[in-house]
Amino acid sequence: MKTTKLKIKTKTQEYPIIIGSYIISNISKIFKDNLIKFNKTLIVIDKNISKKIILKIKKSFKNKNIFIYFFNASEKSKNQNSINKILDILLVKNFSREDCLISIGGGITGDITGFAASLFKRGLKFINIPTTLLSQVDSSIGGKTGINTKYGKNLIGSFYQPSLVISDTQFLKTLPHREVICGYGEILKHSLIANKSFYNFLNKNVNKILNLSSPFIEKAIYESCKIKKKVVEKDEKEKGLRKILNFGHTFAHAYEASLGYSKRLNHGEAVILGIKTALNFCSKENIINKSDYRSIINHITNSNLPSSLNKFFKVKDLNKILFFMSKDKKNNSNEINLVLLKKIGLPLESNKYSKKKLSSFLKKELSY
Repeated sequence: MKTTKLKIKTKTQEYPIIIGSYIISNISKIFKDNLIKFNKTLIVIDKNISKKIILKIKKSFKNKNIFIYFFNASEKSKNQNSINKILDILLVKNFSREDCLISIGGGITGDITGFAASLFKRGLKFINIPTTLLSQVDSSIGGKTGINTKYGKNLIGSFYQPSLVISDTQFLKTLPHREVICGYGEILKHSLIANKSFYNFLNKNVNKILNLSSPFIEKAIYESCKIKKKVVEKDEKEKGLRKILNFGHTFAHAYEASLGYSKRLNHGEAVILGIKTALNFCSKENIINKSDYRSIINHITNSNLPSSLNKFFKVKDLNKILFFMSKDKKNNSNEINLVLLKKIGLPLESNKYSKKKLSSFLKKELSY
């Protein structure tokens, strides 16, 4: 059982991220090695997780009182009703703050479980076991939790750090290729905002990573987590630097919300489209240098990543997209804030633009 370990240290919590393959069956040893103690646990698990894996996990929990809630993970179920169901179980089973909530699933499952943990008795022990590439490199790190509303994505939530994150790459082998691309969007984003040498590694090995070839996928996960770790440790609650993690996301979240969180466009695909939109805006405003712009656009195109906005939207959708962009939680005025890119490894975290300017730009983007 070969593992790699990263330690996250914020003002509110210190916790390890364990990365490896076929490590889930040794979960009790991981708990022991990392001093994780509890008597009772509620496991919130994506109902699509293999029953064989669930049996392995059950067997590894020795002398523990286990309850399982099977969660139908989707953006539409990422809501207050789902939170209430989890809280009801914790109350009925008389959980204490010394007990534990465990999430096994993708980012939606982790967000829901973490938010419930933050609310129950003002803070219950929380362990995150992400099962998708997207959640392993992004949502499981940094303590963001939340739910969606009709006004937009993740507008209600909390910052609540887990006690432990376990990323087992065996889960990735069951993912459809589209879900792997979804996670790759965030890996690409991390390289663009922080590390040109990591971007060069991705540019050279993208096909091996998308095919989950070892050791390329493990390195991509580790380097991506390392970038997010550095940002989160410096800015836990997104007061400044952490905003750079939203590169491409103001557009992406608006695209998702405009489609009603449809399965036609998943989060990672929206992020890739959002990155491309942001890059085009940077180019139009003469912010990014031309060679980096061409390199990234070619990378997206040559890797067969989602790149066509008009596959999902028409010009008639412009006002809806702008509405959701204006509702983005990172905005605090009548202007819309964008994270932009000067060059690979150098993001610009605070750039405010009028709706009129963005409307003119997006109208042309949607017309291509």
